[in-house]
Amino acid sequence: MDNTPKIYVACLAAYNNGKLHGAWINCDQEADEIRSEIETMLHNSPEENAEEWAIHDYENWHEIKIEEYEDINKIVELASLIDEHGAAFTYYYDSFGQTNGFEDGYCGCYESEADFVKESFAEQGIIERCEQAGLSEYYIDWERMARDWFIDSYVSQAESHDKVHVFHR
Repeated sequence: MDNTPKIYVACLAAYNNGKLHGAWINCDQEADEIRSEIETMLHNSPEENAEEWAIHDYENWHEIKIEEYEDINKIVELASLIDEHGAAFTYYYDSFGQTNGFEDGYCGCYESEADFVKESFAEQGIIERCEQAGLSEYYIDWERMARDWFIDSYVSQAESHDKVHVFHR
Protein backbone atom coordinates (compact mmCIF):
# COMPACT_ATOMS: atom_id res chain seq x y z
CA MET A 1 0.00 0.00 0.00
CA ASP A 2 1.33 3.40 -0.98
CA ASN A 3 1.38 5.80 1.99
CA THR A 4 2.84 8.73 0.08
CA PRO A 5 1.04 12.01 0.88
CA LYS A 6 -0.85 13.12 -2.24
CA ILE A 7 -2.98 16.06 -3.34
CA TYR A 8 -5.66 16.18 -6.00
CA VAL A 9 -5.24 19.43 -7.93
CA ALA A 10 -8.23 20.52 -10.01
CA CYS A 11 -8.37 22.92 -12.94
CA LEU A 12 -10.77 25.69 -11.89
CA ALA A 13 -11.60 26.71 -15.48
CA ALA A 14 -12.87 23.20 -16.16
CA TYR A 15 -14.56 22.95 -12.77
CA ASN A 16 -16.42 26.23 -13.27
CA ASN A 17 -17.70 24.92 -16.62
CA GLY A 18 -19.02 21.69 -15.14
CA LYS A 19 -16.08 19.47 -16.11
CA LEU A 20 -13.85 17.49 -13.80
CA HIS A 21 -10.23 17.80 -14.79
CA GLY A 22 -7.31 17.40 -12.43
CA ALA A 23 -4.48 15.18 -11.31
CA TRP A 24 -3.34 13.29 -8.23
CA ILE A 25 0.18 14.44 -7.40
CA ASN A 26 2.63 12.71 -5.07
CA CYS A 27 4.08 15.18 -2.60
CA ASP A 28 7.34 13.33 -1.93
CA GLN A 29 9.13 15.46 -4.51
CA GLU A 30 10.52 18.97 -4.83
CA ALA A 31 8.14 21.94 -4.96
CA ASP A 32 9.21 22.80 -8.52
CA GLU A 33 8.34 19.27 -9.67
CA ILE A 34 4.87 19.59 -8.14
CA ARG A 35 4.40 22.97 -9.81
CA SER A 36 5.47 21.40 -13.11
CA GLU A 37 2.86 18.65 -12.73
CA ILE A 38 0.23 21.30 -12.00
CA GLU A 39 1.25 23.21 -15.14
CA THR A 40 1.03 20.01 -17.19
CA MET A 41 -2.45 19.32 -15.82
CA LEU A 42 -3.54 22.88 -16.69
CA HIS A 43 -2.00 22.60 -20.16
CA ASN A 44 -4.04 19.42 -20.80
CA SER A 45 -7.27 21.02 -19.57
CA PRO A 46 -10.37 20.78 -21.78
CA GLU A 47 -10.72 24.55 -21.27
CA GLU A 48 -8.47 26.95 -23.16
CA ASN A 49 -6.11 29.26 -21.26
CA ALA A 50 -6.57 27.41 -17.98
CA GLU A 51 -4.47 29.11 -15.30
CA GLU A 52 -6.14 28.67 -11.94
CA TRP A 53 -6.10 25.57 -9.81
CA ALA A 54 -7.09 24.44 -6.33
CA ILE A 55 -6.52 21.43 -4.12
CA HIS A 56 -9.82 19.56 -3.98
CA ASP A 57 -8.72 16.42 -2.17
CA TYR A 58 -5.78 14.84 -0.37
CA GLU A 59 -4.81 11.50 1.14
CA ASN A 60 -2.20 9.95 3.45
CA TRP A 61 -1.78 13.12 5.52
CA HIS A 62 -3.01 11.45 8.75
CA GLU A 63 -4.43 14.22 10.95
CA ILE A 64 -3.09 17.14 8.91
CA LYS A 65 -5.65 19.21 7.03
CA ILE A 66 -4.57 20.53 3.63
CA GLU A 67 -6.29 23.74 2.59
CA GLU A 68 -7.63 24.42 -0.90
CA TYR A 69 -4.90 26.98 -1.62
CA GLU A 70 -2.10 25.59 0.58
CA ASP A 71 1.39 26.80 -0.26
CA ILE A 72 3.30 24.18 -2.28
CA ASN A 73 6.51 24.74 -0.29
CA LYS A 74 4.62 24.05 2.94
CA ILE A 75 3.08 20.91 1.40
CA VAL A 76 6.55 19.62 0.48
CA GLU A 77 7.89 20.35 3.97
CA LEU A 78 4.96 18.60 5.67
CA ALA A 79 5.17 15.59 3.34
CA SER A 80 8.90 15.26 4.01
CA LEU A 81 8.38 15.32 7.78
CA ILE A 82 5.55 12.78 7.54
CA ASP A 83 7.79 10.53 5.45
CA GLU A 84 10.62 10.83 7.96
CA HIS A 85 8.66 10.61 11.24
CA GLY A 86 5.27 9.11 10.38
CA ALA A 87 2.17 9.60 12.47
CA ALA A 88 4.19 11.00 15.39
CA PHE A 89 4.90 14.16 13.42
CA THR A 90 1.27 14.60 12.43
CA TYR A 91 0.23 14.48 16.09
CA TYR A 92 2.90 17.05 16.93
CA TYR A 93 1.72 19.33 14.14
CA ASP A 94 -1.90 18.88 15.25
CA SER A 95 -0.97 19.80 18.84
CA PHE A 96 1.44 22.68 18.19
CA GLY A 97 0.64 23.88 14.66
CA GLN A 98 4.27 24.18 13.66
CA THR A 99 6.94 22.12 11.94
CA ASN A 100 9.99 23.23 13.91
CA GLY A 101 10.75 21.75 17.31
CA PHE A 102 9.48 18.24 16.63
CA GLU A 103 12.79 16.45 17.16
CA ASP A 104 13.48 18.28 20.43
CA GLY A 105 9.93 17.92 21.72
CA TYR A 106 9.16 14.30 20.82
CA CYS A 107 9.62 11.99 23.81
CA GLY A 108 8.49 8.75 22.17
CA CYS A 109 5.58 6.37 21.89
CA TYR A 110 4.25 4.56 24.98
CA GLU A 111 1.34 2.38 25.98
CA SER A 112 -0.03 5.19 28.16
CA GLU A 113 0.92 8.47 29.81
CA ALA A 114 1.50 6.53 33.03
CA ASP A 115 3.93 4.19 31.25
CA PHE A 116 5.85 7.24 30.01
CA VAL A 117 6.19 8.54 33.59
CA LYS A 118 7.20 5.12 34.92
CA GLU A 119 9.79 4.66 32.16
CA SER A 120 11.17 8.16 32.83
CA PHE A 121 11.62 7.26 36.50
CA ALA A 122 13.29 3.97 35.56
CA GLU A 123 15.69 5.70 33.12
CA GLN A 124 16.75 8.12 35.86
CA GLY A 125 17.33 5.26 38.32
CA ILE A 126 14.65 6.52 40.70
CA ILE A 127 12.76 3.21 40.83
CA GLU A 128 15.97 1.31 41.58
CA ARG A 129 16.88 3.75 44.36
CA CYS A 130 13.40 3.41 45.86
CA GLU A 131 13.70 -0.37 45.85
CA GLN A 132 17.17 -0.15 47.44
CA ALA A 133 15.58 1.93 50.19
CA GLY A 134 12.97 -0.78 50.71
CA LEU A 135 10.14 1.01 48.91
CA SER A 136 8.22 -0.86 46.24
CA GLU A 137 7.33 0.86 42.99
CA TYR A 138 3.84 -0.57 43.42
CA TYR A 139 3.13 2.14 46.00
CA ILE A 140 3.55 4.83 43.35
CA ASP A 141 0.34 5.96 41.68
CA TRP A 142 1.63 6.29 38.11
CA GLU A 143 -1.75 7.45 36.77
CA ARG A 144 -1.98 10.31 39.26
CA MET A 145 1.63 11.31 38.67
CA ALA A 146 1.04 11.28 34.90
CA ARG A 147 -1.96 13.56 35.36
CA ASP A 148 0.28 16.07 37.16
CA TRP A 149 3.05 15.87 34.55
CA PHE A 150 0.63 16.34 31.67
CA ILE A 151 -1.02 19.41 33.20
CA ASP A 152 1.84 21.70 32.23
CA SER A 153 4.98 19.88 31.09
CA TYR A 154 3.83 17.33 28.51
CA VAL A 155 1.10 16.73 25.96
CA SER A 156 0.07 13.45 24.38
CA GLN A 157 -1.90 12.22 21.40
CA ALA A 158 -3.38 8.73 21.33
CA GLU A 159 -2.87 6.81 18.12
CA SER A 160 -4.78 3.81 19.45
CA HIS A 161 -5.93 2.41 22.79
CA ASP A 162 -2.37 1.28 23.61
CA LYS A 163 -0.21 3.71 21.63
CA VAL A 164 0.33 7.25 22.93
CA HIS A 165 2.77 9.77 21.44
CA VAL A 166 4.29 12.07 24.08
CA PHE A 167 5.68 15.56 23.52
CA HIS A 168 7.42 17.99 25.85
CA ARG A 169 5.78 21.42 25.82
